Amino acid sequence: MRPTRTALTLVTTVALAPALLLAGPALAAESSPSSATTAATASDTAGSSVGDMSDDDVRVAIARILADPTTGRAVYAAAQKALDGTIEDQRYFLETGRWIAQAEDDRVAIARILASADPKTDRAVIREGNKALDANTPEALRAFLETGYRLAVAEDDRVRVARILADPTISDALRATAEDAIDGTPEELRYFIEVGQYEVDG
Repeated sequence: MRPTRTALTLVTTVALAPALLLAGPALAAESSPSSATTAATASDTAGSSVGDMSDDDVRVAIARILADPTTGRAVYAAAQKALDGTIEDQRYFLETGRWIAQAEDDRVAIARILASADPKTDRAVIREGNKALDANTPEALRAFLETGYRLAVAEDDRVRVARILADPTISDALRATAEDAIDGTPEELRYFIEVGQYEVDG
């Protein structure tokens, strides 16, 4: 496995936004991709083309990005630079620069995930995260953070639950709960791993 690869280089060289500090893959099923990953989505400007926006509307759109606490560092820096520049700089940011910066933030978010992953138990997360980094396209990075991460955590969690079920010494109650969890949603799997299994035998 290669959980750190180019990811660790990113982690050590890029200052991360506080909201990017994930506790690990355990959080994936419970929360949406963090800070830099949720700041910019195509739906934000889907209602109107940047070319149709007035100069004031362009500035307001950038100001909203800057005011959004989930905006990642690269997007924030690019937005601030654009706002300090000309209207042409600002329009370029909304049309193109924003998405380039978002990809940078997404790479950092994936780097954090991979750096905190355990090669023994988070194999799907490591595999899919490295695939996204290897593809290195904005679409692949975003797809991993929006859906792939959650599904990869669920795959790893199913393996964890299967190992519990393979233990012949577990109680009947724990076995029944684990059997329910293994066929459940990613959120149900995560709850069982983090809480449910201890409630049964506790």
